[in-house]
Amino acid sequence: MTIVSEDGTEERFLSERRRERLFARINKASGYLDVAGFGWVVPLLRMAAGDSPRHQLAELRQVLVVPLTGIVAFLLLWAALAPQVKTSLGAVPGPAQVWAQAVNLYDDHSAERTKEAAFYARQKERNLKLEAAGKADQAKTRTYTGKPTYLDQIATSLKTVALGFLVATLIAVPVGIMCGLSRSVEGGLNPLIQIFKPVSPLAWLPIVTMVVSALYIDPLDWLPKSLVISAITVTLCSLWPTLINTTLGVASIDKDLVNVGKVLQLSTATTVRKLVLPSALPLIFTGLRLSLGVGWMVLIAAEMLAQNPGLGKFVWDEFQNGSSSSLAKIMVAVLTIGIIGFVLDRLMFALQAAFTYGMNR
Repeated sequence: MTIVSEDGTEERFLSERRRERLFARINKASGYLDVAGFGWVVPLLRMAAGDSPRHQLAELRQVLVVPLTGIVAFLLLWAALAPQVKTSLGAVPGPAQVWAQAVNLYDDHSAERTKEAAFYARQKERNLKLEAAGKADQAKTRTYTGKPTYLDQIATSLKTVALGFLVATLIAVPVGIMCGLSRSVEGGLNPLIQIFKPVSPLAWLPIVTMVVSALYIDPLDWLPKSLVISAITVTLCSLWPTLINTTLGVASIDKDLVNVGKVLQLSTATTVRKLVLPSALPLIFTGLRLSLGVGWMVLIAAEMLAQNPGLGKFVWDEFQNGSSSSLAKIMVAVLTIGIIGFVLDRLMFALQAAFTYGMNR
């Protein structure tokens, strides 16, 4: 039985306990919100929970108002200066013209998908009629071969960079662990790393193209030769940050941990999984984030040079097209490339937070 004093002390105590639990939940959620890029929600939640508005408004101004001010200032400056610059394709488009072309590209995508749906509907209807007439052997199934839209080009680039980054990770992390654990392995591979790390993707691309063309003779439908060429180029240029950071992370772990593993006679696999990876994981993920950024930049250049499907080819085609809307479409692609690069980095940061939390539990 709870005895409540006349001055309400018990009620105040319970209210404070509830408030403390609420703030504990907000503090726990703040980590997830920061990873997702919604850190500005935390001051709003704290104000709603009864925290000091003055302090939280100052925090909100720093995490939300200041970045938005920078974006608005950039847009205003862009809108004011763009018409002053004349090019062979006309004046540099401002934000309004670029947005209009972004809407047009999406409308083109929607129209193309409508055509695709109509094509398959007609094909299905024709085949059903043939089957009903007893001519099932004449029924044919064809794949729609319409032009790739802007969103299709984005999907192609994302698939390519994912494949190249995955292969780079599967190579760089194990090799980096071996280099970090063995000075002999590091000494043998370090000269090669220093030689190949600065090589431009434009230098790798002709070699990769010739090798893939010679070895990959019968391409699979889901893995075309152009995708393989671009993905391998991404791999060759993006594995170095992960390799170097993994080596550094493994080499810098506490030697006492390694000695404990030797005393307990742990297998190499167990030592790596239980002792090495938890300590080196922050640097490994730093390398992965750098590699993904490098791979995304390399991919656009490779697609432009090799004319492989993707955002890079879209930019080059619009440049060659030279229409009045080409420059605005190129700027749409530039902004898209930047936004996608930002989103990929945030996703990798979220994975880092999740894996680090999971391995440290």
